[in-house]
Amino acid sequence: MNTSDDDGSPGRAGYRRSAGSPRGEARRRELLARVTDDLVANGLVDFSLRRAARAAGTTHKVLLYHFDGADDLLGQAVAELRGRRVGNALASVAEQPSGRPLADGVRAVWRTLLEEETDLRRALDQGIGLSMYDPDRYGALSRDASRQYLPVLLSVCPADWSEQRRHQVAEMVLATLRGFLVELSTSRDDSGVAAGFEALARALEREEAAGP
Repeated sequence: MNTSDDDGSPGRAGYRRSAGSPRGEARRRELLARVTDDLVANGLVDFSLRRAARAAGTTHKVLLYHFDGADDLLGQAVAELRGRRVGNALASVAEQPSGRPLADGVRAVWRTLLEEETDLRRALDQGIGLSMYDPDRYGALSRDASRQYLPVLLSVCPADWSEQRRHQVAEMVLATLRGFLVELSTSRDDSGVAAGFEALARALEREEAAGP
């Protein structure tokens, strides 16, 4: 996957980023939204500033005024995609009755992941692939994902648990669901993943039954 600037130097900021101006921030958000939509439509493969500029209807020099190079733009666009996933998950959790079992909350989150549009899941899967392929350069794509996803999973944990226990269980669920998504993308083993999720749900039921 090539995500370098067009001259081959990753993350080179040739222009000063816009900052502090409401108009400049509005323009940055507009450009970011167009680039994010392009990632959903075309994936992360061969991402570059020139491709992003075409999608945004501008020039790569304008993008360099608003973003610190291709890597910065890619990271912000992927964060926008994760934001869509997180928003869907939060909406699903909000529909659950208060005091519902932990396993039911995780089921609600899992359903949103299974029902999300294929192109969105593909783009986010490719972000994971990049972070594995070149962790020094793209590792933040995965680290930032944890920061975005964990609040959703923490919100479904029992309120009377200690903060440490809630974080431990949320981290376990996050890692497991990530593994299931990778398995679905690579092996297409729907029945195997479904069986694995049911095992996770039973484990969460036992964890909650153990009390605060």
